[in-house]
Amino acid sequence: MMFQGMARRQMSKQLCAALVVACMAMATSPSSKAAALAKPTCRTTDKTESGFTGSMTSAELAAGPAVYKCNVDLVGQYQGEGASWQLTAWKNCAYFDQRNNGSAGSTTEAHPGVAVLDVSDPTHPTATTWLATEAMIDPWESLKVNPARQLLAGDQRPLSPPGFPTSPGGGFDVYDISADCKHPVLKTDPGLQLPNSVGHTGQWAPDGKSYYVTPLRNDISIVAVDTTDPAHPTVFTNGAHTFTSSELPTPRIHDLEFSKDGNTAYITMLGNPNAATPTQNGFAIIDVSDFQSHTNPNPQYRVLSFLTWDDGSTGAQNALFATIAGKPYVIFADEGAGIVATGGCPQNKSGSGFPRIIDISDPKHPTVVSKIQLGVHDPANCPATFAQPVTSSVNTSGAQVITEGGFGFSCHYCNVDNIDDAKILGCSCFAAGFRVFDIHDPLNPKEMAYYKPKGQGTKVLPGSQYANSNNPASFVRNYDWTTAKVSFPQDRGATSGDIWITSQDNGFQVVHLFSTFAVSPTSINTGQRQTEKITATITGAAATAGANWSIQEGAAGGTVDPDGTYHSPPTAGTYHVVASPILDSSLQQVVTINVAGHTGTSYGCGSAEGTAAFGALALLVLAFRRRTRRA
Repeated sequence: MMFQGMARRQMSKQLCAALVVACMAMATSPSSKAAALAKPTCRTTDKTESGFTGSMTSAELAAGPAVYKCNVDLVGQYQGEGASWQLTAWKNCAYFDQRNNGSAGSTTEAHPGVAVLDVSDPTHPTATTWLATEAMIDPWESLKVNPARQLLAGDQRPLSPPGFPTSPGGGFDVYDISADCKHPVLKTDPGLQLPNSVGHTGQWAPDGKSYYVTPLRNDISIVAVDTTDPAHPTVFTNGAHTFTSSELPTPRIHDLEFSKDGNTAYITMLGNPNAATPTQNGFAIIDVSDFQSHTNPNPQYRVLSFLTWDDGSTGAQNALFATIAGKPYVIFADEGAGIVATGGCPQNKSGSGFPRIIDISDPKHPTVVSKIQLGVHDPANCPATFAQPVTSSVNTSGAQVITEGGFGFSCHYCNVDNIDDAKILGCSCFAAGFRVFDIHDPLNPKEMAYYKPKGQGTKVLPGSQYANSNNPASFVRNYDWTTAKVSFPQDRGATSGDIWITSQDNGFQVVHLFSTFAVSPTSINTGQRQTEKITATITGAAATAGANWSIQEGAAGGTVDPDGTYHSPPTAGTYHVVASPILDSSLQQVVTINVAGHTGTSYGCGSAEGTAAFGALALLVLAFRRRTRRA
């Protein structure tokens, strides 16, 4: 019976342990029903959003255009004539495209094409030239730099809407920026035509020897271009491919990114929520190693897996690969929502597209681990945002119709601070502006900061897509569209610096994330094997995460816990505890620790040696007293 009782107690302990593990799993796993992220803690001097995050209240709209920001400061700006969809950069140079105003009645830019900026002085970015070759007139979202070979490329967007000139076909331009990034040199022959390369978006393979065009068409899904010789690019054998329904749910590929070795492509499948002709929205993982090898005479695309969703977030845009906390993820952005098809808020679904983080540890079974939703993405807030005056159009009766529009507050492109160890995510979210998120824990993202450029009212900006797409000249633009992939210093081959963004009415902007960091005390005098507490105080953008702690001298200098508790070593000396915010290692602080040694045979009462010595002395005194009594 005793054995039976012990067995029951053992089973009870095991059951309790299992319940604890289960509770921990439930606590750390993301909810299947995503909720809007909490508002970031901003500076008292910031002009912040007073409503739910991403939107503007009626009072804010009535007050007129203004900059709304939280923990972000504008460093410098080049507005120019406005911007189109994409930004890319290298070293101290930035490149952004402008709208092609070839339509009848449009105001043409004074300097059409891709603007080249010198950002050596980030407070005063200046234009050095404009690239106006065929594919650079408006390369849409395809404008990309390849760091490995220092090449800039863009593919031709077909100009098909009424009133536009006939599309010249598959233009593809490559520029060399290795010698002087401020003055790119055209490598390809002017007017080069690549069969089927009718671009919309595109991306370099990491080694720069291949470029993949994604036309966003039903009749052709993807075009792989061999750029081994950038002066004479050619389409790979089998490089132009249309995915069948047996391969993917939809053949319309919007954009793509790559694994670091270039053998795997992460592509976005743009779905159509229209009830009459619905198609699935999501992303796919494609093996492109046949093309990447450049040796296979019969290369093929191989679909490894795909993932779709139906939560209101549609218009699949970009699928960025990044490593977070040692694991591989894709950060996915959708550029639209179901309101495009329904003309109203879809039931219990988001009214704008939002980012999500997808675990791709098993490439054959990708899994969404978290959704990054602002207040404007919460289905409950869709009715309030749906009628906000983001865009305007004129209906058949001649009346002006003001609405959120198809893009609304969706997040178009996102980028990370470091693809090898991502902690910060920056997203361009149309009317919601530039948003910054803490993703060091991918299961629990947090908003850190935001910057919403000032609306430009009725200002004429011929290079801006937003100012010239549907909106009549009389429409007052209280918002701006922030749409390009933001540039972190690592993207530009730098180790430090600010973030670069473009918005379509405000052009190119350099912005700085504000954070402060302090430790207390900054010096400590202590003994051997003692415990001391160091307090870290973080304000601003980096406050959503804690601090990193280390000891400059390694294990010889003792240990420090994640909460700043320091444990001194058994050896006297001067040591240094190094601390910095998890989200901003540039704000490093050092605490000097002076560990005192022993003098002669005396011991500090707080040390282990002192305690032992005191105990031994007490035993000797007690023994002496006993002997005295006997005598």
